[in-house]
Order: sequence, then structure tokens, then C-alpha cells
Amino acid sequence: MNHSNNMDLNGKKMGGHLLVDSLRTHGVDMVFGVPGESYLAVLDGLQDANSIRTIMCRQEGGSAMMAEAYGKLTGKPGVCLVTRGPGATNASAGIHIAMQDSTPLVMLVGQVGREMMDREAFQEIDYRRMYGELTKWVAQIEDTSRIPEYISRAFHTATSGRPGPVVLALPEDMLTEYADSKIINSYQKIEAYPSPTDLVRFEKMLISAKSPLMIVGGGGWDEPSCQKLQSFAEINNLPVGCSFRCQDYFDNRHPNYVGHIGIGLSNSLKDRIQNSDLLVVVGARLGEITTSGYSLLEIPKPKQQLIHVHAGAEELGSVYQADLPINASPRSFIDSVSQLKVSGSSQWTASTKLGNSDYLETLVPKAIPGDVQMGQIACWLNETLPEDAIICNGAGNYATWMHRFYQYRKYRTQLAPTSGSMGYGLPSAVAAKLVCPDRTVVSMNGDGCFMMHGQEMATAMQYGANIIAIVINNSMFGTIRMHQEREYPGRIANTGLRNPDFAALARAYGAMGETVNKTEEFQPAFEKALKADIPALIEVKIDPEAITPLTTLTAIRETALAKN
Repeated sequence: MNHSNNMDLNGKKMGGHLLVDSLRTHGVDMVFGVPGESYLAVLDGLQDANSIRTIMCRQEGGSAMMAEAYGKLTGKPGVCLVTRGPGATNASAGIHIAMQDSTPLVMLVGQVGREMMDREAFQEIDYRRMYGELTKWVAQIEDTSRIPEYISRAFHTATSGRPGPVVLALPEDMLTEYADSKIINSYQKIEAYPSPTDLVRFEKMLISAKSPLMIVGGGGWDEPSCQKLQSFAEINNLPVGCSFRCQDYFDNRHPNYVGHIGIGLSNSLKDRIQNSDLLVVVGARLGEITTSGYSLLEIPKPKQQLIHVHAGAEELGSVYQADLPINASPRSFIDSVSQLKVSGSSQWTASTKLGNSDYLETLVPKAIPGDVQMGQIACWLNETLPEDAIICNGAGNYATWMHRFYQYRKYRTQLAPTSGSMGYGLPSAVAAKLVCPDRTVVSMNGDGCFMMHGQEMATAMQYGANIIAIVINNSMFGTIRMHQEREYPGRIANTGLRNPDFAALARAYGAMGETVNKTEEFQPAFEKALKADIPALIEVKIDPEAITPLTTLTAIRETALAKN
């Protein structure tokens, strides 16, 4: 049978085309991937799907991170298509991000034909075993007629409760068989809501609190819920902090904002958390980074009273015993309490004002070694970029300058992996620009971080994603070097990097490339990038000593030696 014809004589549809029809039914408008022979029938089906834009990338890790960024920005599952074996293993970094960041994502993986399974055939992997710990659900479609059923379950699972990734394996021969097309509806998000009893207890606990603090984070938010959160905090004079890399959930310029509860936690905010008598945690898991290595709260029962609101029932009580655990999505919880005015909340006004004042003091950068002052650059970007600009970054000490000195204004103006995965800054920016072409998108990268997925600059060029990539080059894996100096002072190995000329590399891709060696060179370079009608890269050469906004490598080493 000629597979170029997607229908057989009985009007049945080929599996690859039936799968694409199912994606369209669930509102998919963009997919990311790397082509592979294991799912040619799906690629063929996508040719006829005018409503789905197909973005083919240069490495599966980049495509999975793009799909994850799409999921963050839209609240809809990002869709990633990869081939079997090496394609699936390359993509695993993006799946891990989606899991730890609670992002809806559906990855479709090509698989060997069913008659070849369990023989270690070419590129064969049992994905149910491989991805079992990394996903909410992983399955393999054995029967072509069940494609609509599996796709429907995948989208429901990815979006319901605590959002997360789903992986479906697609045997190659299953995709070329024919089956009847079934009429199905689009998925619906299934959200838990707080009970009336929960809400009564919540109000009572707030009324009796002397020094409450609200911490927000996790997945499952949207812009209206963030606006309602802000209104709720405002009318109740509540101080609000954002968990690690969720800084854009609450306008950082708002007088109730008290700071970022992540790496480099300020002493004033640390004291506020530890001395609070009631923590209201909405959406955040209270993971390792947000709790400073689980040191801010005692396990299993914190000394602070704890109200923990989370969409995943399995998360509540998994580490911390809450005095009031509420199984509810952030959206439904905030919607339920948004009009609540707690009696006596005026007593928190002075404390909230002090918390905001303490936060504002952290926005003043200190001088660092070298001719480039990253604090000044971050502050200039803070003053210059539009309110809806999207800032993307991966992992590394370079990110701390934006985390500390940039004030995020609106929901989903920050795309950053709470999983701490390197290489995220560039592919997430490409996806952001494709999803939001009218917004300014800035990709922050370290020199080590950029080289993880720098090849996706070719994807940016191919699809006209005019991002501005900033590569902060200190010629080393800076975070690991910092830890070496702290734990093994003076014994440095394997963290130095011999880098390319990043600006020249950008130009080789056809992008704009500029190099900045002094602080005053950054503004004209960035303004040039804004005017360029192509992707742009600005390499910023920073002194290796300038390892964080607050200290140097030498100071870290000397402190470690003094302890020994």
C-alpha cells in the first residue's frame, strides 16, 4: 500500500496522520523536534496540518527545552517529537526540567517496530523503564485504533493536578497501519479546589498570625491568578516572596514584595522566614533551593505554622507536615480567597513595609573586579526593557545578576529552570520569540551554558526568531569553580574553558555578533541588537574573579583556608 495516501480503500486513516489529527483536536499549534526515520508517518501527517507550525531543531535536548518553554508560556502542553534511542536520551534534560518545574509537556518518541521488540534492535529502548521516574506517565501505543485515546489521556495527565511531562512511544509499524478516525473532544484541565472548611481554617489562621509571610511558586499559574494574588496581598497588607526562579509571579516593584527566596538569600529575608509564625505557601514545593538546603524549615514539622497549598495531593506532607494542607491548584485557591479581607490585617503593614525596604536595599550593586560591572548592566536592562520583555536563562553564577538586580513585572517574563539545567537559556528564548513574536526576548547565558545548546542559534536563524543572546564569558565553569574554592581551596582542576570567539560564531550563523569588554560598551551594543532584524549575540567578557554580585573567588578561597 502506498503510504503517501493517508486513507485506505475503506476510508481508514494511517496512524501517523491519525495522531496529527488528535494533536489538532487538542489545540496544538506548534511542535518542536528533530526528524527521525522512526516517525516518518507523523512527519508526513504534519505536512497537511496547516494549523500546526513545525519547528525542527538541531538537537533533541534543545527541542525538549523549547517545548517546555512553550508549556510555561501558554499553559498548554508543549509538544516535542524525537526519534528513538539517541533522540530520546538527548531529550531527557528537557523532560527533567518539565518534571521539576511542573510544566505540561507531551513528548512523542519513535520506537522500533513491534515485531523487533525485546531483541535490542537498532536504537531500541524500553521507554516505560527509562522515563518512569522522570514523567507523570509513560506508555507505548501498540494499537493504531487507540491513538486518540492515548493522546487524550496524555493531554489530561500533563495538565491536571500538578502539571508535568508525559512520554508516549510510537512503534514505527503502528504508525503506518490504518484505523477508523474517532471524533473526540479537546482535553479539559482538571483542577482541585479548596473546600469551604479549608477556607474557614485559612482565615482563622491568618487572623491569629502576628508575622505571616506568603511564598508563591510552582506550576499551574496564569496571569489572572497572579493579578488576583497581588490584589489579595494588597488588601491584606501581606508580605510576599517568590520561590526559586518564580520571580515573575508577583510584580517586583510592588510595595508588598519582599524578595526572591532562592540562591544567595539575603540575611533579612532569611530572618523573616525563620521568625515568621505563619508561612502561607501557594504552589511551591518547598524544595532544596527555596529552603536553603532544607535548613530554613525543620523536618518534618516546621516550628512556623504552615499552610501549604499544592495541586498535587502527593506533594502535601511528602517533606513538611503542614498545619493546614490544601489540595488545590494555585488558580483555584487564589480565586477562592481573592475577595477575602482579613480582620486585623493592618497590624502587618509596618512589617511588610520593612520587608520591602530590605528588598530594595539589595538592588544596589556593589563594585566587582574588572572592567565590566554586571550589576550596572542588569540595572540598565531593568530600566530599559519593556514591561513584557521575556528574560531567559539556564544555570550558572552568571544568572545571579539578573535574579538579584532585575525586577520582573508580569507573569511569564522569566523563563528559567528550577531544576538547574544548563543550556536552557538559548532554546527557551527561541521558543519564547516564536510564541510571542512581538515581545523583546533576551537570552542570558554563561560561556559554559551557551555551549550546551548554542547550535540552536541556527534554529533561531531558520525560523526568524530574532532573540538577543547575551553570553557572559569568564572562561570557566564558574559555579563549579566557586564550589571547588569553597570545598578544596587552591586545588583547581577541570573547570577552565578555552572558548571560541562567540561574536564571530554568531556571525558565522548569520546573526549579529558584538563583543563587550567594558561596561560602557554594553548599551550601544544592545541598542544595535534591538534594531537588528536578525538574531543577535552580545559576548560580555567578565573578570573571572567576579564570581557573584557579593564576593570574589579569592575571598571564597581565603575564607575556606582560614577555616582549615
